[in-house]
Amino acid sequence: MGWTQERSDAVADFVAGYNIIKKLGDGARSQVFQVVHPETGEVFALKRVTRDAHEDTRFLDQAINEHDISVRFNHSYLRISHELRRIRKMLKLNETQTIMEYVDGTGMDRARPNRIDKTVELFIQVADGLHHMHECGYLHTDIKPNNILLTFNGGIKIIDFGQACEIGFRKPRIQGTPDYIAPEQVNRKTLGKTTDVFNLGATLYWALTGQTYPTVITKQGKRQDVPDQTAIPTPAKLNAEIPGVLSKLVMECCEYESFRRPKDMIEVIHRLEVAQAVVITRLDEGYDLSIAVTPHDEAEVSGGQDSMDMDDLNEAHDRYDFSAFDEVADKAADAAALDIDDETDPGETR
Repeated sequence: MGWTQERSDAVADFVAGYNIIKKLGDGARSQVFQVVHPETGEVFALKRVTRDAHEDTRFLDQAINEHDISVRFNHSYLRISHELRRIRKMLKLNETQTIMEYVDGTGMDRARPNRIDKTVELFIQVADGLHHMHECGYLHTDIKPNNILLTFNGGIKIIDFGQACEIGFRKPRIQGTPDYIAPEQVNRKTLGKTTDVFNLGATLYWALTGQTYPTVITKQGKRQDVPDQTAIPTPAKLNAEIPGVLSKLVMECCEYESFRRPKDMIEVIHRLEVAQAVVITRLDEGYDLSIAVTPHDEAEVSGGQDSMDMDDLNEAHDRYDFSAFDEVADKAADAAALDIDDETDPGETR
């Protein structure tokens, strides 16, 4: 059923001060709307997160965390938050409403770049945005294709700071996305700048190859032995047009031991710029720098994975239905029944 004026009127009470333009999408316990301030004409995104009576406050806590962190940013590659409203019922926090920057763009999971040169250009921007976060003292910890919006002016915007944390923090819970999660996240170790380096590297691997990088956890939430990296095909092996300098960077970002990765985003940016120079030279020499992208292929499915948030892997199958990671399943039905984090603002325009 489409978003009708009747449905808009029915929710007008929870966006007091703003007029709804349209609904952008649904997530786990969340709805996202495009709204306009009637006096100023400014357009924003409004995320509404609710809690069912039997649930804990996990999703609400993440919404509050996202606002508290993103309100501190002042960078063109990071979506900022403007206002957070807490709504209580019988003295209990029951709902949050966040007024955020509206971004006219599409998730990378739905619009995978089809050229090597463009991919490198975009990931320099991603690394730049993450560097600003690190300068502010925070980690993203959930970089993946659907948390990177490709804007219609050719740039990017990093979204979803619900799982962000201070540099050096040790989380009591396992949070992340199976195909992009760093080993220290699964093992609940202290997180650092190299955690975001791993997440970025795994995402870049996907963008260049259409395949996901093996991590220490499966899509079903089961721990697995640390894969033999020598057996993992490099991007250059999967596409001979990818320069060795770029392929090597990706594999080093995805090292399972954090001390073997590039130490920070400054190093990543520098090495991406070196790779960019090589790519531009190849482009001038007539090399084919295209990446095979088939609409709605397996790469798109894996790129749009949901995050997870759980106490322990041993409890995963008692407490979670990880079929929510399969896009073939009905995402909305799963989200209504499961305790799986999906803080990404859904929809092609967010």
